[in-house]
Order: sequence, then C-alpha cells, then structure tokens
Amino acid sequence: MAYEFFSLNGEILPVELAKIELSNIEYAYGFGVYENVRVSKGRIFFLKEHIQRLLSSAEIIGIEHGFSSSLVENSVEKLLEKLKPETCNVKILLIGGKDKGSANLYIMCLNPLFPDRKLYKTGAYCITENYERPFPHAKSLNMLPSYLAYKKAKQVGAYDALLVNRENKVAEGTRTNFFAIKDKTIYSPPESEILLGVTRDKVIKVAKQNSYQVVEKDLPLSELPKYDGTFITSTGSKIMPIKTIDNLDFEIPDELYKLIGLFNKFLDDYAKKK
Repeated sequence: MAYEFFSLNGEILPVELAKIELSNIEYAYGFGVYENVRVSKGRIFFLKEHIQRLLSSAEIIGIEHGFSSSLVENSVEKLLEKLKPETCNVKILLIGGKDKGSANLYIMCLNPLFPDRKLYKTGAYCITENYERPFPHAKSLNMLPSYLAYKKAKQVGAYDALLVNRENKVAEGTRTNFFAIKDKTIYSPPESEILLGVTRDKVIKVAKQNSYQVVEKDLPLSELPKYDGTFITSTGSKIMPIKTIDNLDFEIPDELYKLIGLFNKFLDDYAKKK
C-alpha cells in the first residue's frame, strides 16, 4: 500500500513533499545514517534500540544535529498514530548538513519485503564478496560496495552476499549479521569488526537464556565446514539458516531449528506486551 504521510524533523507532512534537492551534497555523498524498524500486527519492535544505534552511527561519522532520542521516538509514534499501519517497515533517515542546524530527520513507512517462508526450512543460498566497511559500527548511507555485492547476489539467485575481509574471514552480510553454530554454541565474528545488529543482540539474548553459549571469534571461510551450520540475522530475516555459501553446503542442525523456534516465540511474546 502507499502511505500518504511522512515525518520531517518531527512534523507530519504529505508524502508529496518528501523531496531532497539534487544539490544536496551530503545526501549525494552518503553523509547520513539510517534504521529500519519492524512493525507487525500494529506493534513496533525495539524502537529504542534502533534509535540508540541511529544516534550512535551519526556520532561515529561526525553528523552534528539537534535531534534527541525522545524527539525521534515521539516522531515515529506520531507518524504511526497517523497512519495506523498493521505491518510495515519504518525507515528513519538522519542526513547531515554543513552544520548542526541543517541536518534533517526523515521518517517514513514502507511496505516490507518478506523472505520466502520455505527458506526457514530449506536454508538460504549466499555468496561471498571481498569488502571491509570503513566504519563497521555505523549504519551509514555510504553503501555502494554493499549495494553492488547484494545486486550480484540477487543476479545469481542468492539471498545475500557475505562480506569477507582481506584475511578471508567472514564478517557479516550486506544487510545481515553472520553466525556459525556447533552443538549448543553459536559463534559470532568479533564485535569490533561488524555492525551490531539489533536483531543480532536479541538473538544472543534469547540464546543465552536457553543455555546456548555465545563465543566471539574469527570465522575464516576455510574453517566453516567444521561447524554444524551457519545462519544470518536481521530485522527482516529474523534467523535465516544458510544451506549454501558459494559451493559449500551445510546441514541445518536441530539446535538451530530450536533456536529459530525460541526466537520466534520471543518475538510473539514481545508483540503481546502492552
């Protein structure tokens, strides 16, 4: 569906006014940060955590602005109250300017793209691409290499591209976090080298609450066959098991299916909270 309104710096406006000037060099050069927040059955998920990461990302790349976390939160809630979407993705864009007063905060509702449900049983296909993001903790608009890697993945029928560093270690996907699993231990690349995904954080929380161990370590591409399986996480994917990485096939272990079930229950319980 098409949404008729968006929010600009806290003011709700007709979507026809959602424009960025072609001369806006900050936007053209990717001097901005963003978040995608899930709304399902009228319930928004983990808004505070997404806002915290938005503002942290802005600080990392040096965006000066006057938007507090409470202003961003209130702006999102006002837009959702106006539009009353049942299911959508809320996109928050904070675009920097030449100074603090010229930064802009855009908030809009977009139609979500849902993964094919059968992939949660069969597993997804991913390819690998060599790339290291310059500011791994910042979710910035400077996404060209990731965009090209994701485009290549789509061209060959893959779900995502996994980014591999110069030491041939898997860091993350273009829009997902990456894990390996063996027995009841899940392994994550070092947090210093990846975007700290909100869904990733919640998956780790659920895993620890259910007697899974979580270990940070390097995950060289050549060593992945020693694990029972691999998976990715994101707002849209939740927990997506991986069947194939390039030409390397994986089983989907029972412990991963159990973790998927536990996490889905966690999301269902969260949706029922007032």
